[in-house]
Amino acid sequence: MEFHVLGGLSTFGLDRLRVTLKVNRLDDEFHALRHNIDLYNANGVEKFVRKLAEFLEIGTSIIRRALQELISKLEHFRLEVLDQVENEEAEEYLLSKKERRSAMDFLKSENLLEKTNKYIGKSGVIGEENNRLLMYLIFTSRKMENPLHCISFGSSGSGKTHLQSSVAELIPQEDRLSLTSLSSNSFYYFKKDELKHKLVLIEDLDGADDVLYPLRELQTKKRITKSVVQKGIGGQGKTKNLVVEGPVSVGGCTTKESIYEDNSNRSFLLYIDESEEQDERIMDYQRKVSAGKVNIEDELWAEELLQNVQRLLKPVRVINPYAEHLVLPKSVFKPRRTNAHYLQFIEAITFYHQCQRHKQYDIHTGEEYIETTIEDIKYANELLKPILLRKSDNLNGATRNYFERLKIYLKKKGDTIFTNREMRKEFRMAESTMRRYQLKLESEGYIKRRKDIQSDSFVYEIIEQDEFGELENSINKALGICLDKLIKTS
Repeated sequence: MEFHVLGGLSTFGLDRLRVTLKVNRLDDEFHALRHNIDLYNANGVEKFVRKLAEFLEIGTSIIRRALQELISKLEHFRLEVLDQVENEEAEEYLLSKKERRSAMDFLKSENLLEKTNKYIGKSGVIGEENNRLLMYLIFTSRKMENPLHCISFGSSGSGKTHLQSSVAELIPQEDRLSLTSLSSNSFYYFKKDELKHKLVLIEDLDGADDVLYPLRELQTKKRITKSVVQKGIGGQGKTKNLVVEGPVSVGGCTTKESIYEDNSNRSFLLYIDESEEQDERIMDYQRKVSAGKVNIEDELWAEELLQNVQRLLKPVRVINPYAEHLVLPKSVFKPRRTNAHYLQFIEAITFYHQCQRHKQYDIHTGEEYIETTIEDIKYANELLKPILLRKSDNLNGATRNYFERLKIYLKKKGDTIFTNREMRKEFRMAESTMRRYQLKLESEGYIKRRKDIQSDSFVYEIIEQDEFGELENSINKALGICLDKLIKTS
């Protein structure tokens, strides 16, 4: 007789051996019995033996011996598969001497951040100079004990997912996990250390509401736990604790104008450049690709180099000797969490420069560490100015973008008065979207509605033209004063 296992063998749950068997005589493969059975269920196996003996017209003792041999082979095969999977997961990418030398030379380069940004562009990321470098450094922080996170905001088709996925391609494949479909329990069923120091990418946060709670816990507490009941010996229930360890760095995208505060507060909020200039840069690149004028090999080379740079970075403690003297602008909302993010981002820049920093050792513990420099703080201030500006603004990103476009349009026109109809036509915007922006601006006191005597209809007027520029100047001034003090006292 012959046994055929249909549909493969599951490696999940070693307390059972459920298979679908096809059994037939050696001389008659078409006359066969098909049956789904758990070979660890003694009662079920005994019933199957009797049924098979009657079907094949042979003795039950022969069938029992054959099934025992089959079970032994299936167990051996399953263990081999599990060993192979574990070995594949443990396998790391080994750099060649040439790759290691090139990556090390890169990390020791002068103006490392400027060079990195240039190579991000060479890899095919068009425009978004500030956002792409910010995102790359945030993703780099996954190797640290306190990783950073980011959420990209933008309308449908604005390129937010493309930016995130393109920058993520610069992170080694073994260090990143891209998720498109998630259930409420998805994160609990990873292996204990499977997500540790990984980059977790969620392409659409709008459809991931079920997993945002465990994701927040993983970001903050760096581990999540869940108790489940599994069947034990004799069918009795047994409680098992599922533990997944962090830390992780999380990147996500959304088309919403704002998201739940508990989620946004844990992340850097990046707003996609939706200007006409950026549209033209992207379309020009697309035309060059279509015309065969883009060297794809050069893009792949830049991508591989930055991946190898990431592989060379090793966990090391960062100490910021200037931390006690760093002060955020007073205008920033949620200063406690923003301050933590600010300090962690400075540490991420120091961490990225580890090959250019003198290694020091704690006299008490012997732990190796590197120190932050004033240059690191200067770089951080420049990169974070747009982030801090948004953190100080009463308006959400979408409303602010609309308001700034509106001010530019009216300035060119030489006026401060406008109508909804005029703006819908100029910006090609849905009436509901326009109305939402106008209500927010009016409630915050940025515009006011009044009746036009000539047309006997309502018009809107901008109250304060330069408020955003003044806010930006105040932030720049506060950061500049703080940096000047550090330079004078160092």
